[in-house]
Amino acid sequence: MKITCHHWYFSQTYACLQCKWISKRLSQMGQKIAFTSSEEKIATEAMDTLIKLYGNCALEEADVIVALGGDGFMLQTLHNTQDLSAPVYGMNRGTVGFLMNAYDEKGLIQRLESSVEEKLNPLRMEAISTDGIVKTALAINEVSLLRAGPQAAKLSISVDGKTRMSELISDGVLLSTPAGSTAYNYSATGPILPIGSDVLALTALNAFRPRRWRGALIPKRSRVEVVVLEPEKRPIMADADSRSVKNVAQVNISSADDIQHQILFDPGHGLEERLISEQFN
Repeated sequence: MKITCHHWYFSQTYACLQCKWISKRLSQMGQKIAFTSSEEKIATEAMDTLIKLYGNCALEEADVIVALGGDGFMLQTLHNTQDLSAPVYGMNRGTVGFLMNAYDEKGLIQRLESSVEEKLNPLRMEAISTDGIVKTALAINEVSLLRAGPQAAKLSISVDGKTRMSELISDGVLLSTPAGSTAYNYSATGPILPIGSDVLALTALNAFRPRRWRGALIPKRSRVEVVVLEPEKRPIMADADSRSVKNVAQVNISSADDIQHQILFDPGHGLEERLISEQFN
C-alpha cells in the first residue's frame, strides 16, 4: 500500500516518521485497505481524513474494506462487494449504526488486527410480476411484501411446497435473517434471532385475518412461497434491501448459502452483543 505523507512540518528530505511507521505496520500485516463512504458530508470528510492517515487502494486489491456511513450504506457496500474476498469493517458516520463500529481516526490498524469476523448468508428473492417477468435480488436484512394500494394484502403462504396459510389478510409479510431481525422485523413486533441460528423470522405486518397470527419461525434451509391473491384488486410490491419490484403475483424466498458476507466488529461489540443490547433499549 502506498502511504502519502501529509505532515509538512518535517523536512522535505525525510519522510514523516509516523507515516513510515504506519506503512511498516501495514506491510507487516500484509493488508491493503480500501475506503468507501456514503455521499453524506460527514462520511466523505471522514474518508478523506482516513486516506491521508492510512493510504488507500482499489476495492479489487483490498485485503479489508472500511465503509463509512450508516447501516444502509453498509448493506449497499456488502451487496456491491459480494464477489470480493475482502471482509468489510464499518465505522458509523450515519444515523443508524447497528452494523457499524464506533468512528475513531486513531488506532485503526490495531482495531482491524483485533476485530472479530461474522459471516452472514443473504436471502435470495425471486419475484414474479403479474405480467410474468421474473426478477431476482438478494437481501441481507429481509424480504418484504407490502400492499401498494388502499386495500389490505391477501396472501397465501407455503413452506417447502406445503400450504401453511391459505389466506392472510394484512398490510404484508416479511421474512428476516438473524442479522436483520432487529430492523424492520423487530419494529413489526417480530422476534430477535440469535446470530448463527438456523431459522428465519416470518412476520405478519398488521394482520387483520387471522387477527392473532403474528408470524412463525422457519428453518433456514426452507423455501418460502408467497402467492398474491387478487393481485389486480390488491396490488403488492416486493422489496429486498431496498430493491423493489412492483405488481408481484408470487414471491419465492430461500437462503443463499452459496453467498457469504464477512463483517468485522470490534471485540465485545459483535452482533451477538448488539442483539442482546437492542432488547433492553
